[in-house]
Amino acid sequence: MNGMKAAMRADVAVLGAGMIGICVALHLQKRGRAVVLVDRRGAAEETSFGNAGLIQREGVYPYGFPHDFGALLRYALNRTIDAHYHPSALPALAPFLWQYWKHSRPARHAEVARRYARLIEHCLAEHASLAAESAAADRLRSRGWIKVFRTARERDRRYAEAERWHREFGVNYRMLDASALQEAEPHVAPVLAGALHWTDPASVDDPQGLALAYLRRFEALGGRFVQGNAASLEADGTGWRLQTVEGKVAVGQAVIALGPWSDVMTRALGYDLPLAVKRGYHMHYRAAGVARLNHPLLDTERGYFLAPMQRGIRLTTGAEFARRDAIKTPVQLGRAEPVARDLFPLGERLDAEPWMGARPCTPDMLPIIGRAPRHSRLWFAFGHAHHGFTLGPVTGRLLAEMITGETPFVDPAPYAAERFRR
Repeated sequence: MNGMKAAMRADVAVLGAGMIGICVALHLQKRGRAVVLVDRRGAAEETSFGNAGLIQREGVYPYGFPHDFGALLRYALNRTIDAHYHPSALPALAPFLWQYWKHSRPARHAEVARRYARLIEHCLAEHASLAAESAAADRLRSRGWIKVFRTARERDRRYAEAERWHREFGVNYRMLDASALQEAEPHVAPVLAGALHWTDPASVDDPQGLALAYLRRFEALGGRFVQGNAASLEADGTGWRLQTVEGKVAVGQAVIALGPWSDVMTRALGYDLPLAVKRGYHMHYRAAGVARLNHPLLDTERGYFLAPMQRGIRLTTGAEFARRDAIKTPVQLGRAEPVARDLFPLGERLDAEPWMGARPCTPDMLPIIGRAPRHSRLWFAFGHAHHGFTLGPVTGRLLAEMITGETPFVDPAPYAAERFRR
């Protein structure tokens, strides 16, 4: 005997154990495939850890690049809470931002929304299904979330927008005047012109906790989660092999679900996909005294979000345009904190330092889901931007159906990587 350890064998390796990767792995395991889920860290410790915990049924319009001149001017000054940029990163980001701006033009954005809505419309049902079988149904809170407005102009503009979305996409909402808002959120300062309550969405008070519940279900079905670096993936005859801390893994098919690091792998395999990142930050606070926040809440004009979490009140910021691995610059958090304290009685910070994550974004705002164009046994599942947590179970089911040859429950054509061929 030569002492060589035999390679672990499986049908599929899923690279990346965020919400997307976990859900892909779980849905494949449910369909009888032997799956190895691989990540360099623990599960859901990157982007899936730090979001606002929303399952955004109302999110039919992915976040676009502003076309309003006033907004563009404000962002150009680089002093807002909802957007910040590193000037040194702009030359590298310029091609992406130009395409993002073009796809955000009103007519094109509406077309994108019609395609995007086909995924979003299933997010609640698919999360509910996985949560029920993962003994995590009690984690889902069906209270919706609230956008608050400081001006009547913004309030009325958003009311009109919500009515259009209701007619076209069937999303539901309530209009709250100042007194109704105070009844719903009595500890919020009475300085607002009203609010929009999206009533369909669900939320959780521990996003990583829900992802880990799905992971436990995957493992209970026989799936294996191992630590390893996706960069070790290489072709092996008709399949793939990679190195993990438990030794070599040999599989027939592989799924890249690495979120903001997906382009590292796809580029090494010869693909030129336009993936960029929007970075974001969060910090937890104790609610002062007996204060309580009943719903996740967006301060619309100021551009920050407050969400009640197990750890405390989570304050999250908007988008930071920077290189993915650049040093942390939580200036948006510093700008948001005093504004948020005026709106809601926050106590002391509960985190030693701000958390930072990166959202993987495509310029047309649609995720990349499906077969790799030049590799018959390689699959993509990334680019979900702000809605990776929302769309994890939908993407997991869709891709698993494609891999196993089932009829996909959503037409996957709009999300194919081929749309970026040059």
